[in-house]
Amino acid sequence: MIAAAPSSVPLVSLRDVWKVFESVTVLRGIDLDIYPGRVLALLGGNGSGKSTMVKILSGAYQPTAGVIEVKGVPTVLSHPSDAHAKGIYMVPQEPHIFPNLSVMENLTAGLKGDPDANEARALTVAREIGLDTDFDSPGGELSIASQQLVEITRGLLRNARVLILDEPTSSLTRREVANLARQMKELKARGIGLLFISHRLNEVLELTDDTQVLRDGRIVLNAPSAELTTDMLVEAMLPADFAPPSDITERDPGTASSPSDKSAVLSVRNLSSRLFRDVSFDVYPGEVLGISGVVGSGRTELAEAIYGIDAFAKGEVHIAGRAAPRRSPQISQAMGLSYVPEDRHAHGIFLALPSSQTVTAGLLSLGRSRFMKRDHELSLTQEFIDRLRIKLSSPLQVARTLSGGNQQKVVLAKTLAPAPRVIILDEPTRGIDARARQDVYRTIRELTAEGVGVVVISSEVGEIAEVADRVMVMRRGRLVPLPGGPKSVEQISAATFAANGAAA
Repeated sequence: MIAAAPSSVPLVSLRDVWKVFESVTVLRGIDLDIYPGRVLALLGGNGSGKSTMVKILSGAYQPTAGVIEVKGVPTVLSHPSDAHAKGIYMVPQEPHIFPNLSVMENLTAGLKGDPDANEARALTVAREIGLDTDFDSPGGELSIASQQLVEITRGLLRNARVLILDEPTSSLTRREVANLARQMKELKARGIGLLFISHRLNEVLELTDDTQVLRDGRIVLNAPSAELTTDMLVEAMLPADFAPPSDITERDPGTASSPSDKSAVLSVRNLSSRLFRDVSFDVYPGEVLGISGVVGSGRTELAEAIYGIDAFAKGEVHIAGRAAPRRSPQISQAMGLSYVPEDRHAHGIFLALPSSQTVTAGLLSLGRSRFMKRDHELSLTQEFIDRLRIKLSSPLQVARTLSGGNQQKVVLAKTLAPAPRVIILDEPTRGIDARARQDVYRTIRELTAEGVGVVVISSEVGEIAEVADRVMVMRRGRLVPLPGGPKSVEQISAATFAANGAAA
């Protein structure tokens, strides 16, 4: 199926664009058009070339061959500032926030004109898309969801004619997504063209006019979104020879350990901090405890308090049967607790270094030496490349050049390298594709089969239903258990979004 081209001239186009990095071909003859008043979805698995294409459109990369056209005119975008000048604005998946500036200063930084007028407009736009915060507070105090909303607001304030939204809904509640959808309709009515990148296929079909699927650097599907189904999108994204791995099996609730047969590998008692209070729970060997909750409910803050990032939390934590009266990430890791953070770019990965240095970083803090032999570093990294199916050219490939899903796998490898007894995964599949998700779920099953206790924190109810043996819901700073074993999406949704003013 080929999408029918609107009669108007595209705002921006790619014509036969190729991109090669050190003899590795990432894009192969890409054609793409973004039209006024339309939303084009760009889909593709991790490693398909999406990020590279978007960086070319936003001026961060230049094509090896091919042409960029702005309103039909061949154009060179040698820097993001060139793209801004041509009305192209990129809203990145990982927010770029100035932590020591106020939220309002983050919104208006770089805007020309009257400062008071800029602030008034910023306040209006921010509230329209659901950014409800103290605009005088430091940007560094914002949650990941609020940081994403700041980025979206920045784009809207700069009157872009083309707005690139890279996973804009990955950390938003359903109400915030609905607010964004309304804003997108208003932008379309003003003749703005939008490129919408998401792994949430239902949102793609609901929010976009046209869809293109990128696979192995080529466009393999181009059609009106109304003519597509989620099954068709998944089929297009998967390699032609793809078959589900034989080692992925359905979760058997009966195999999880229970409180009656083993000692807890993680015990939390009466833990309290600024955003939660009196939290108590146990995690047992070989089980997955799922924690659901809307953004802002205190889930991430709870994980950081347990791991020792928040040194001011009050309460008791026992790891593998031992009390942890003093907690820090290094102490927790040495005791057998590992943590995959929600924001992998800010807290989980060395973007400018070879991937092998991220994978082995946790081991350095546990040993007597601050150094590791190169052969050992590379062989250990290769083990995790094979185990987690990380797609990279070699262990020395710089982490920044990996796709989002493969970056997440590198962070997961770093967390698993010290052989933890219990692991906390905070939004482990945020912004990664369907195949990479299954790799993460497979890894969770392997960990529980080895007797590791796993805590999965996720805003995606379907994910909790998929992996969890027991479920608890974070609501207004309280952790509420759902009695019994695994729960359905409907049961978790009802508890997560029930009463108490939770955003639906």
